Amino acid sequence: MCRSIKTLRPPFTEDVGEDEVRAAALQYVRKISGFREPAAHNAEAFEEAVAAVAEATAVLLERLEVRGSAARAR
Repeated sequence: MCRSIKTLRPPFTEDVGEDEVRAAALQYVRKISGFREPAAHNAEAFEEAVAAVAEATAVLLERLEVRGSAARAR
């Protein structure tokens, strides 16, 4: 993927909000689709993909456990 993608889990980031998760999901969908902004006829599919990736990301961050750390992943 892209080296500029920000890490969203501890020990690098303590507080991850919905805005950061959505921004990461949007970046991922843009990278995969090859479009910064979708055409009008693809906008619904694009936004649904962003929402699905954001939801999957939130679940992942919630379930990750960082060993050797007292903090949970989110």
